[in-house]
Amino acid sequence: MDIDNEISLRLRFHKDIAENADIVRQKFANYTQIKSNDYFVKVRGYHIWLNLKGPKKKYYSPHLHIELEPTSTAETHIRGLYGPDPNLWTFFIFLHFITAGLFLIFGGIAYSNSILKQDTTFDFIVMILMVIVWFLLYFIAKQIRQNGNNQMEYLDDLFQEIVNSK
Repeated sequence: MDIDNEISLRLRFHKDIAENADIVRQKFANYTQIKSNDYFVKVRGYHIWLNLKGPKKKYYSPHLHIELEPTSTAETHIRGLYGPDPNLWTFFIFLHFITAGLFLIFGGIAYSNSILKQDTTFDFIVMILMVIVWFLLYFIAKQIRQNGNNQMEYLDDLFQEIVNSK
């Protein structure tokens, strides 16, 4: 997976393996018993989360959500999604809503001022600033993802180790 050539901020992957979904799930469940200082595994049904913990966990640390889909009795389709820390993701969504709200409010004010033949310069300046903030949020999110690339590779190696275990 070439992380730097992806436009999306949340990377996804798909993998088909020739094992029953319950067997794959059990492999992950076995890893929940291992007390590691670097990661923890949480299994709920056919949904699995791999998270970093302890000194390795930073604000930009990703987590890996895995979904197991049985395609037949001997095959499993695995969907993986790398995502940021939920708190950081919520904060970014909050900033996007604030930015969008200010853009819409000042758009409405600019429309009202233009109908009333009043000056709209300030309104358009704020709207342009909101567009700049949107792009800035995007580039900050890309930088955070780039900071977590090594940790994403670590989670991918852990995922491969668990799936390939006996």
